[in-house]
Amino acid sequence: MSATASGLARVSRFYEAPIGKKVVMAVTGLILVGFVLGHMAGNLQIYLPVGEDGVHPIDKYGALLHASEELLWGARLFLLGSVVLHIWSAIQLASAANAARPVRYVKQNNLNSSYASRTMYWSGPIVGLFIVYHLLHFTTGTVHPDYKYLSVYANVVKGFSVWYASAFYIVAMILLCMHLYHGVWSMFQSLGFNHPRYTPRLQFGAKAFAFLIAAGNISIPLAVLTGLVK
Repeated sequence: MSATASGLARVSRFYEAPIGKKVVMAVTGLILVGFVLGHMAGNLQIYLPVGEDGVHPIDKYGALLHASEELLWGARLFLLGSVVLHIWSAIQLASAANAARPVRYVKQNNLNSSYASRTMYWSGPIVGLFIVYHLLHFTTGTVHPDYKYLSVYANVVKGFSVWYASAFYIVAMILLCMHLYHGVWSMFQSLGFNHPRYTPRLQFGAKAFAFLIAAGNISIPLAVLTGLVK
């Protein structure tokens, strides 16, 4: 057996165990968390003033992202692969948990679980559907009322001027906040960061991070609707 085949066999055996699936979820979750943070930071450039050249910084940011289509599509495919692995691992873990408990409890005890954790399995798919809509709205312009290629500022203002599009975006960000809170917290546990001394701080950090992401993203459609950004 070649070294490559032996390595793949070890990886396969590791993934077959529950801890393997949890590690895959944690690592892919970390990748997606990094993307969410970077994506928000880029979007918040909409609050910056127009430069002396008359071009808005967020339009320059959009042009920079498209400077190399090969790198851009490489990053997109890498993120897509992370999303697929993240979702597939979650489905397999949920199926294994249900199989281990074929008879549901007569009375479900939710005293030790947060609302975010109890909504994890349906907030994730809804956020996934939102991502598809978000791509059709601002990346391809398919469902945008007046999409212009690389005119990021104009596309954002025009897109969020439609109140129901903004409302859907805000609701999705609230669900993302709950999903991130429980997901980031679970990621720390899956990677072994679980200690009585540090656990409360990590839990607070996960909650603060999730709130920061939601607040930053929600501020943009609210700024458009209220005329702060126009």
